[in-house]
Amino acid sequence: MILSDRPTFRKAVLSLYPHGVTKKSGHHLACTLILTLLTLSAGTAPTIGEQRPPSGRVSIETAIESAHQNDPWLTGNRHTQEAIESMSIAAGALPDPKLSFDVANLPTNSFNFGQEAMTQVKLGLTQAFPPGDSRALRKRQLELQSSQHPFLREDRKAKVAVTVGQLWLNAYQAQESIAIIEKNRALFEQLITVTETGYAAALGKSRQQDVIRAQLELTRLEDRLTVLHQRQELFQHQLSEWLTGNENNYPDVTRQAPLVLTTQMPDLMLLHPEFYQDDRYINTQTLHQLLARHPTLQAIDQKLKESQTGVELARQKYKPEWALRAGYGYRANDAMGIKRSDLFSLGVTMSIPLFTANRQDKQVQSEISKTSAVKTEKWQMLRKLTASFATAKTQLLRLNQRQKLYNAQLLPQIHEQAEAALTAYTNDDGDFAEAVRARIAEMDAEIDAMSIDVERQKTILQLNYFFMSQARDIVTGTSRSGEFQ
Repeated sequence: MILSDRPTFRKAVLSLYPHGVTKKSGHHLACTLILTLLTLSAGTAPTIGEQRPPSGRVSIETAIESAHQNDPWLTGNRHTQEAIESMSIAAGALPDPKLSFDVANLPTNSFNFGQEAMTQVKLGLTQAFPPGDSRALRKRQLELQSSQHPFLREDRKAKVAVTVGQLWLNAYQAQESIAIIEKNRALFEQLITVTETGYAAALGKSRQQDVIRAQLELTRLEDRLTVLHQRQELFQHQLSEWLTGNENNYPDVTRQAPLVLTTQMPDLMLLHPEFYQDDRYINTQTLHQLLARHPTLQAIDQKLKESQTGVELARQKYKPEWALRAGYGYRANDAMGIKRSDLFSLGVTMSIPLFTANRQDKQVQSEISKTSAVKTEKWQMLRKLTASFATAKTQLLRLNQRQKLYNAQLLPQIHEQAEAALTAYTNDDGDFAEAVRARIAEMDAEIDAMSIDVERQKTILQLNYFFMSQARDIVTGTSRSGEFQ
């Protein structure tokens, strides 16, 4: 029999009392059925974290892997690195030689090529040599610039892991909240059936209030489900933006299907769990040493080396720039037919850096200022990571306290309260509305406990970001065998 089929259920109830239902017997029957429904709902409804069919479900690890594979930023960064590497090779080469062609000393009175001995056709070749070690330093500077990009990609992958992981957890929270409410909605539907049956048996005015109260709470549950479905769809679409892509690595929003997440709560492991035993002070030097391995700071270190190389490159401008010239001059025979010898010339050109105050000095000063700015950038980033870590650590410690409080005290107490309120109502010593409120409070506490677990996992993702050296470290606790590309 389907209990939600109210006419059939009402007939079945009345058939239990063939001699008629009095106010007392009907009230007793309704209370007994409520107790039965509560027991059945607790025993047959799916629980949060229960393993459901895994087919087609997206885990947090799978989501992060897919996001890394479909992130166009990573592809663009690789192309940028390849471009800089090619430029570094070109920077180490000599400038192209210059070829010149001249007709020199041609007489203007006759334009006769053989009239004057000085008239000649000249072919010249010039090769310039940059000052000092400019070529080697420029090549080194570009190599250092290129070496920043692997660290930037690793940091990007780590940030994507945190962002996608938190979106996945948000969608998971909405999905499992819906599951909890769906479990309780069936109960409230049966409560309406029970109270309507009791009211139909003329059990008194109070039963009309019970019917209205049960219907009201069911309507509120429907509204909460609508809001949660809206949140779930929002996070699913935001997550799909990271997981889907076409041949150009851009999201294809026209072919997206609703994501179905796994129902198993991730159990992420903390990097350096010894930092979170309590809220004691962590030595700043130790913390900075660990944070120094972060890809962002390593990228800044490479940027600092690049800037320092720029200072050395600017100092090369104090040295002269050289150019070697070679020329060949062809001369025609004279008017008597006597052959003239051709001419060969060789020369050197050198720049003379005399006026350095407004040029070379300022260029060196500019590069030194850039280096100081990079040092400041590193210090700011280190301070930002330190402050963010302290904030996230405090949040994790408080979430741990709340999780312990919910599991050890709050959930059992609320369950006892709900049972006590229901028992009082069945013994005519309590109010139906109070019993319903107690049941709603128990459902809300279950949702809150799950939300605390989700917030803990989101905080662990953020904390692992600070101490990771590779992006995979962030989700080490999810699957040690997973390899991220």
